[in-house]
Amino acid sequence: MELHTTHLLLRELSPADLAAVHRLHSLPEVDEFNTLGIPETVAATEHLLTGWLAQREATPRIAYVLAVQRTKDHEFVGLIALNLGKATFKNAEVWYKLLPTYWGQGLTTEALTALLNFGFDRLQLHRIEAGCAVENLASVRVLEKAGMTREGRKRQVLPIRGAWVDNYFFAILKTDGVPV
Repeated sequence: MELHTTHLLLRELSPADLAAVHRLHSLPEVDEFNTLGIPETVAATEHLLTGWLAQREATPRIAYVLAVQRTKDHEFVGLIALNLGKATFKNAEVWYKLLPTYWGQGLTTEALTALLNFGFDRLQLHRIEAGCAVENLASVRVLEKAGMTREGRKRQVLPIRGAWVDNYFFAILKTDGVPV
């Protein structure tokens, strides 16, 4: 499965992405609002990647964890994912992580918009949700620019570096329409 945008290719992960994924997960600035923490070894990242690759083979498929790369030079930019909820509810949750080199260029919003459209158009979802730490102002802006609505705040729900932090939760409905 591949999704193409003006500047990006969202594609299935492969074992060859291990070094790039490990580099992404090992950066302290990427980990600032991450509940996974920095992996201690490449083997820890490999275990995570293996799980994502296995999800691709599940029937029915329950998750799409995709590599994000620039189309002009095929550079690895980061990861984006859509985790499906129960089929009855026709919902899913999105998450993303990009390398700091690519922050502030609109690429996260571009990737997220493509994934939202995929969820609504191809998977026929009704609702797609996302969450982010309240201090993660850049992610708040991305979610809002992609047309998602902040629906509330969960208190002390995210375990980040030994502290419990609050989380905003966002959603977009198919009927809301994803901005172009």
